Amino acid sequence: MLFLAFLVLLLHLAHAASIISQSHSYTLNSHSHTLGPETGLIISNNIIAPDGFKRSAILAGGTFPGPIISAQKGDNFAINVVNKLTDGSMLKSTSVHWHGIYQNRTNYADGVTFVTQCPIAQNHSFLYSFDAQGQAGTFWYHSHYSTQQCDGLRGPLIIYDPEDPLSYLYDIDDETTVITLADWYHAVAPVLNHFIEVSADSTLINGLGRYPGGPTDTELAVINVERGKRYRLRIISLSCKPNFVFSIDGHNLTIIEADGHLTEPLVVDSLQIYAGQRHSVVLNANQSIDNYWIRAFPSTLFSTFDGHQHMAILRYRGAPVAEPTTNQTTSIMPLSEPNLHALINPGPPGIPGYGNADINLMMIVNKTDGIFYINGVTFKRPSVPVLLQILSGAQEATDLLPEGSVYVLEANKVVELTMINGDVRGPHPIHLHGHSFDVIQSTSSSHFNYVNPVRRDTSYIGPPNQQMVIRWVTDNSGPWFLHCHADWHLQHGFTVVMAESPSETRKHLHRVPDAWKTLCPTFDSLTPSQIGALGSYQGAKKLAVALGQNITTALFPQ
Repeated sequence: MLFLAFLVLLLHLAHAASIISQSHSYTLNSHSHTLGPETGLIISNNIIAPDGFKRSAILAGGTFPGPIISAQKGDNFAINVVNKLTDGSMLKSTSVHWHGIYQNRTNYADGVTFVTQCPIAQNHSFLYSFDAQGQAGTFWYHSHYSTQQCDGLRGPLIIYDPEDPLSYLYDIDDETTVITLADWYHAVAPVLNHFIEVSADSTLINGLGRYPGGPTDTELAVINVERGKRYRLRIISLSCKPNFVFSIDGHNLTIIEADGHLTEPLVVDSLQIYAGQRHSVVLNANQSIDNYWIRAFPSTLFSTFDGHQHMAILRYRGAPVAEPTTNQTTSIMPLSEPNLHALINPGPPGIPGYGNADINLMMIVNKTDGIFYINGVTFKRPSVPVLLQILSGAQEATDLLPEGSVYVLEANKVVELTMINGDVRGPHPIHLHGHSFDVIQSTSSSHFNYVNPVRRDTSYIGPPNQQMVIRWVTDNSGPWFLHCHADWHLQHGFTVVMAESPSETRKHLHRVPDAWKTLCPTFDSLTPSQIGALGSYQGAKKLAVALGQNITTALFPQ
């Protein structure tokens, strides 16, 4: 009888533990795996419910986020992207951009549809072959075809440096310390493209989360640590729109990387991270053995932590399998971008002083009826990729399409760009392809730093009438996208193309693959049903009505 009572007690405790927490430990997500630099990447549709809401998605490698692509500094990449998409509610062609990789001499592998390539058609493939040329750090990959990444095609890309000069600061840096932050949408992206304003339904940390009004027992991601160890957490914002304020209850974080560039170590207790940005931080697991909330509070209106939305779990070894009870405290050491300084070869190119670069550009961003304009011009997708235009003989800005959105720059010049947020709500994350840049003036500061600013590939412009000033050198011939990394804004015109020395592009590039030359003829031959997303406007009208919105004011004209 005593044994039976003991057995009943054990069963009761086991049941109680299952109720206490539905949270499990994952490397990246429950089905993730790590791929090497030479691999195949299948793009396909699948039904997933990362926040408890089931929907069809576009996935790399069958998971959200996609598998980690892992390499060592100096490795060559050869990634065969195979398009197996079938769901006609979304786009059925695709592309992949390798965010932060310079693609020097391989502009054709940058993955930007209608700038550096045509989309990869359904049941076709394209081998992205490139050399990262000594780059190391935290990067990611995503679709660059319309807003397709918002339907799920996003994942981490990590290049490890075995001789990292800051490795003395941490003990562990592997696939278990990669943290992805993403917004998630319950409607498909082609439907949402018709809305003037788009808001995310939930936040996913390592592919898991909860949404308002949804189930409160859906799984949350867990990062496992051992007391006394130091961890390099690689935080990647896979966001389509919102920025996140990232923090871990009871712990400070030491920033050591911004977008693939080491920084002087900077201690913070929270950091705001914008779409496309990456930060490596060192977490010292020096607190009591327990569970602690990891928080990624989004800029999405009306967000709260109710029901443990926007959260994951930091679990010390030896702590119970339970959701944390820790509380968030007021941040007293938040990240301010001007406090970040490049560790390696600090200092921007060119003569110090505002306006002293070889090429000084001013871009003013405005918005009218939901459409974005840069210097009065909204970007309209060309029918022929800009790179193909250049290789076909177009050399001058007046010859390159889209008209007014292509800026031709001379080779080997220092460019200083001032971008001003005219009358648009911000902030807006700004990403430059093909380069990193020195942030001379952060949008949150009136100070110009020509000594040791942070170096990165994605910064931001802030509220109305604030500006960002950046510098880089035009040493990478080819057309490079400069755009807002809020995908819904890019879709509606917030982008330009920086065409560096078009007359030298053919000579600068490695041999253009024959498969690249077939992408456009194949895509141009597709029927509307083969392209996909048919009926998206009707879907948008139905969604607007379901949300209680006025179709005339909520949607762009058809």
